Amino acid sequence: MNVFRLTGDLSHLAAIIILLLKIWKSRSCAGISGKSQILFAIVFTTRYLDLISSFVSLYNTCMKVIYIGCAYATVYLIYVKFRATYDGNHDSFRVEFLVVPVGGLSVLINHDFSFLEILWTFSIYLESVAILPQLFMISKTGEAETITTHYLFCLGLYRALYLCNWIWRFYFEGFFDLIAIVAGIVQTVLYCDFFYLYVTKVLKGKKLSLPA
Repeated sequence: MNVFRLTGDLSHLAAIIILLLKIWKSRSCAGISGKSQILFAIVFTTRYLDLISSFVSLYNTCMKVIYIGCAYATVYLIYVKFRATYDGNHDSFRVEFLVVPVGGLSVLINHDFSFLEILWTFSIYLESVAILPQLFMISKTGEAETITTHYLFCLGLYRALYLCNWIWRFYFEGFFDLIAIVAGIVQTVLYCDFFYLYVTKVLKGKKLSLPA
């Protein structure tokens, strides 16, 4: 554990809480991509299957359970509780174009050809692109609510902090995970344009819009 991982985890948790509160308080999931949330639920499920086979720490276990629980709670709110407010017409990204290549890549390139390791690798690759349906949805609608942009910012910040965590671990622990680092870089790059717009528009009180 180091400061970058801890703040990254807190940023990730903040993003999830912001999204859940946004949906619950507004009684609406307008502007939220259900497809991205399904992908995140798949990410957490496949990554944290080791909950049934190993114990690292109480903190580690609690965070995993929270991530999985919140992911499925979000999917429930979007597709069941507030389904009438879900904008399926704009949430039209073809997720199979992400899941299928990622699945194939995780089988071909992994640390160890075992069931749990392939699922872990799959989750790492999928997380790096899971936000694409949300960004695609924003580009189609032309703008995003401020609270949604805060969610995206915290999510991107989490990944950027985790890159710092990998650098820290390399220099101070000699630990290097090429798969996680490359996937993290890809995910961070996807947020770069959004970060710029967030700083130049949202923080100045303007509405955020992404080019179609």
